[in-house]
Amino acid sequence: MAGVNARIRTRDGWAVQHAVLTVTDMEGAQVLRIEADDEGAVRSETPLEPGPYTVITTALGYAPSASTALVTASGRAELGIVVLTRQGGVELPPPGAWTIDPMHSSVAATAQHLGISSVHGRFTDFSGRIEIAQDPEKSSVEAVIQAASIDTGNDMRDEHLRSADFLNVASYPYITFRSSRIDPTGPDRWTVRGELAMHGVVRTVALDLGYLGTGPDPWGGTRAAFRATTELRRRDFAINFNQLVATGVAAVGTTLRVELDIQATQGETLPYA
Repeated sequence: MAGVNARIRTRDGWAVQHAVLTVTDMEGAQVLRIEADDEGAVRSETPLEPGPYTVITTALGYAPSASTALVTASGRAELGIVVLTRQGGVELPPPGAWTIDPMHSSVAATAQHLGISSVHGRFTDFSGRIEIAQDPEKSSVEAVIQAASIDTGNDMRDEHLRSADFLNVASYPYITFRSSRIDPTGPDRWTVRGELAMHGVVRTVALDLGYLGTGPDPWGGTRAAFRATTELRRRDFAINFNQLVATGVAAVGTTLRVELDIQATQGETLPYA
């Protein structure tokens, strides 16, 4: 089938609705202009002459993206995923203090269950502070999680996770993280190393951190967004409880996949505090 196909996404994978994709030939003449649908998809059945073209993708509130596409002899061009960044979001956040906004952030963990599926949980009570330095590698972050705020959507399971078999929140009510080193791995990616204290054990962990952009919020402030992931082994924190099912498979996996979606507001306090 001839035409142009693309998917317009934000840097963290969300569809950019009603983005506009414009295709020009190498002389600068416009040959196609099409709007993405509600799913961020662009589908055009208009055949193009084989050869190179310039593709410019725009959307309100996002920085334009330009790339070169090669149309094959079939008159088709598959552009794949086109990533747009927030307007002004390419530059790093201004130096200074930033406060993590728990209302618009999430701290989630996933564990394998019965060897065939996953159980998802999150902590609902946490706080933190980020200090952005002039030299980004000298920035720092501190965070505190209330261990008892674990929520997997099942009260019985949550009480078991709070018990001495797992988090033992009566003895260890807090999970804390304090960064010690930040190493760049790309223009907007870093490895953040730091000390994670959980269940009475302190371990060095590494977070794979991506910066998603900075922009204004509805309360007159400025906020920055980040996404971080890591994997933790329960035994490293002396959380060794397990139960085998009839097949010999552990009921709960020993590895946790941790995903952090963080919004931080500029300043020492939240705008609606």
